[in-house]
Amino acid sequence: MALPIIVKWGGQEYSVTTLSEDDTVLDLKQFLKTLTGVLPERQKLLGLKVKGKPAENDVKLGALKLKPNTKIMMMGTREESLEDVLCPPPDNDDVINDFDIEDEVVEVENREENLLKVSRRVKEYKVEVLNPPREGKKLLVLDVDYTLFDHRSCAETGVELMRPYLHEFLTSAYEDYDIVIWSATNMKWIEAKMKELGVSTNANYKITFMLDSAAMITVHTPRRGLIDVKPLGVIWGKFSEFYSKKNTIMFDDIGRNFLMNPQNGLKIRPFMKAHLNRDKDKELVKLTQYLKEIAKLDDFLELNHKYWERYLSKKQGQ
Repeated sequence: MALPIIVKWGGQEYSVTTLSEDDTVLDLKQFLKTLTGVLPERQKLLGLKVKGKPAENDVKLGALKLKPNTKIMMMGTREESLEDVLCPPPDNDDVINDFDIEDEVVEVENREENLLKVSRRVKEYKVEVLNPPREGKKLLVLDVDYTLFDHRSCAETGVELMRPYLHEFLTSAYEDYDIVIWSATNMKWIEAKMKELGVSTNANYKITFMLDSAAMITVHTPRRGLIDVKPLGVIWGKFSEFYSKKNTIMFDDIGRNFLMNPQNGLKIRPFMKAHLNRDKDKELVKLTQYLKEIAKLDDFLELNHKYWERYLSKKQGQ
C-alpha cells in the first residue's frame, strides 16, 4: 500500500509517492537523496519517531503510523565542494519585497473591518498556554524565520542555522518579559523548530505560548492589495489583564507584519546565509541591551523602535 509523504527541505517541499508501508526509513532517505542530493547518512528527519524516539534506519514506514501526505522536515546538506556549500541560498521574496510601513499612508489598524477580524480571532483562535503569564512582566513577541533562524540555508542541524546568541538573548529577556513566538507558518513547524533549536526545553527561560498563521488576519491596502499581518490585538484581547500597547514589543524581519500595530513593531535585520554570517551577526547582542533599557519604562508608546540603535547609544553614553 502506497504511503505518500511530503518532505520539506531547503525552503521547498518534495512529494514522495512511490514508497509503501513495507519500505524502511533508509529507503525513504535513499529516495530523498535522488531528489535533493543529500546523502542518507547526512539526513536528519524531524517527526519520524517510534515510542518517542527518532526512528532508526531499519524501521518500516508502516510502523510509524503516518497519515497520508504527512509533512516532515529534513535537515542535511549536500556533499559538495566548499565553494558550492558557501554559495548564497535563494533570496527570500518576502524580505526583498517588504516595504516600509510608513510608505502605506492609509492607516489600517483602526478600520472597522480589520478590528472585527481581530475580534473573531480573539474569540475563535485557541491559545495553548505553555507557561502562565507573569504579573508585572512586559511582553516580547518574536518571529522565527530570518529573525531567530535561517530557514532557507542548508545544514546538518538546526543549531547551525540558529541566530548567534539566541539563548543568551532569551535568557536575558525572560528576566523582564514574557516571551511569545509567532510565526507565519503552521504550529507543527513552529514546534519542530523550537525543539530543534532547544528553545522549548531550555532551563534558563520559558515560552509563554506560541501562535501560528491561523492567528493572523488579512488586511487590504490601496497600494499593496491584500496583506497578511500579525495583529497584536489578538494577544491583548485574550490576555488583557497582562498585556497591552503600553508594555508590548514585537520583533519581525518583515515590516508589513506590523501594519495593525506599527508603534509596537521593531524591524530586525534578517539573519540569512548562516554559513557566512554566523560568526559576525551581533544583532541579538545589541537588542538584548535595548530590551533591558526600555524595560525600565512604564509606557512603550513614547518610543519609536525604528531608531532603537540611536536610543541605545544615547542611553549607554549617559
